[in-house]
Amino acid sequence: MTSGLSDIARELYVTPLAEFIAARNARAADASDSTLAAEIRALKKPSVAAWIVNVFAQERASQLEEALHLADELREAQEDLDARALAQLGRDRRALTNRLAAAAAELAETRGGRVTASTREAVQQTITAAFFDPVAAVAVASGRLLRELEPSGVFDEGADALVGGGAPELPDTAAAPRDEVKARRERREAERALRAAEQSRERAVRDAASADRSLRAASLRVEELDRRERELEAELVSIRRDATRARAALEEADAEQAARARSVEDAEAAVEHARRGIEDPPGT
Repeated sequence: MTSGLSDIARELYVTPLAEFIAARNARAADASDSTLAAEIRALKKPSVAAWIVNVFAQERASQLEEALHLADELREAQEDLDARALAQLGRDRRALTNRLAAAAAELAETRGGRVTASTREAVQQTITAAFFDPVAAVAVASGRLLRELEPSGVFDEGADALVGGGAPELPDTAAAPRDEVKARRERREAERALRAAEQSRERAVRDAASADRSLRAASLRVEELDRRERELEAELVSIRRDATRARAALEEADAEQAARARSVEDAEAAVEHARRGIEDPPGT
């Protein structure tokens, strides 16, 4: 395969679709080598969805790189049967593919493309396929994709059957070493553990502050009750003293009342005696 064909294919596969055939034939006519010219003429026109993905892959490489890194991590999690990481990566994948598909559609529209709902869905499905299959990831990253891909597809024929212009090279992002992927996952797990520890610390600080407030409130309550107890004890002493005095006064009043009663009895006896003296004078 001629070395310059892949570069020419990359240029052609982001050419507006309406101009593809003319641009391809013009490049073939300009080729000085007959073999290269034949290979250029053999380049197939990409589907609308594939063209959108190609434009995105070439002009938004950093965003696609993020997707391919996440794809590596997703496959690593599947191989390790790490359920927690797999669930999180699955959520990340769905959110990211939605964003990438929307960005790719917007980019294609700025290039004059017409993006229908079905085409946008095909773009999203193609990006999703790249998450699940490394062959699909290489094809998508090449920027020379010929057709949309299905997430459930099996690509045993290799990436060169999915792209035009020869077999694509494995991108650095898709070829990230296993230990690097593992290191990224372990770093995320460490970050999650750190966040969990920080949250536990914050809860402990809040609980300690609440306990301190409760302690202060209880201390104030005890001080108030102690003060009230002292006041009541002093009042009780005073009441007991007053009660003792009142009982003494009562006894005095009772004794005086008894004495007065006896005086009354004596007076009544004297009156009665005097009355009998009048009614029955002596010597009658």
